[in-house]
Amino acid sequence: MKKIILKNGIIGGLIVAVFSGLSVYIHSKNPDDPTLSYILGFTGMFIGFIFTFVGMKHYRDTINNGSITFGKAFTIGTLIAFIIATIYVVVWLIELNNFYPDYMDKISASEIKKLQSSGLNTNDLQIKIEELNQMKESYKNPLFVIGMTYFEIFPIGIIFSLISALIIKKGKK
Repeated sequence: MKKIILKNGIIGGLIVAVFSGLSVYIHSKNPDDPTLSYILGFTGMFIGFIFTFVGMKHYRDTINNGSITFGKAFTIGTLIAFIIATIYVVVWLIELNNFYPDYMDKISASEIKKLQSSGLNTNDLQIKIEELNQMKESYKNPLFVIGMTYFEIFPIGIIFSLISALIIKKGKK
């Protein structure tokens, strides 16, 4: 079981990492329009998390004689999703610290520009700008970045694991 979890987690993680790299690169070149970047990022997550299902199915069909409980399938999927998320977090930390150290400066500047042209009153605008500045300051803490990055991807993996476990569960014949 460990081999199935590791193999599918690493394959899914590498897929997510490649898409993440492309996504962040495109976003860094055009921070004012993140649409393509978001599409690439979520596409990579979707493709990568398919390996939660693949791992469950492989375990059911080859290791467990064609049967698997919901609980066992969900556990396998969640562990695969955790490996995928961990690879994503590590890749993001490498990208952020080595290639895009000014990432939060660019993102917050872009958001402030949008807010200034949104028509918010001065007081609300100042509150939003302060929130952005606080987020930028929080992003200097690596533990905050790690937590936020896990929170960005891991819940999606849990949802994939849940849906896959519901689909794949199969009792003994």
